Amino acid sequence: MINDLDHKVIERFLATPASRFAIVLSQIVRSAITAAIQAVIILVVAVALGVHVHSGAGGWVIVILAAILVNSAFSGLSQGIALLTRREATMIALANFIGLPLLFVSTTLIARAQMPGWMRVAAHANPMDWGVRAAREVVLPGTSWGTVGLYLVFLLGLSAVTAGFATLCFRAYERTL
Repeated sequence: MINDLDHKVIERFLATPASRFAIVLSQIVRSAITAAIQAVIILVVAVALGVHVHSGAGGWVIVILAAILVNSAFSGLSQGIALLTRREATMIALANFIGLPLLFVSTTLIARAQMPGWMRVAAHANPMDWGVRAAREVVLPGTSWGTVGLYLVFLLGLSAVTAGFATLCFRAYERTL
């Protein structure tokens, strides 16, 4: 987004009849497709290394969907921040300021049983953890599809909220021209 802002691509988009939401959503969808491709590559490598997805092809779809939704949520947030700051260094610093604590306060790197109590509580409200738990649930035996669905709904809702945030930021950017 910042590259497009710097090269006046966004200003050219504003001359088209495309909706502002469609312009923002195109960036989010592009990012989500990249996440889906990365998830497929990781799953193929995992299978080559002997990992078994216990819930079969449906599990693969859920892992890919979880990757898409986590990415979409953070992409919407990143797009909004980029439109507000318009500087790559600032956007990267803010994204890391938000993203790294969410990574460390999730079950991505540490088992829930090993977390201190406050981290367990924080992980319940952590979108990164929702994606990890949805994906992990279908890989391990004894899949709880209700839990998987709940986390995916949470991620879908957050993705919608961050896409809305990015659209509002786009409208704010537009007013400055």
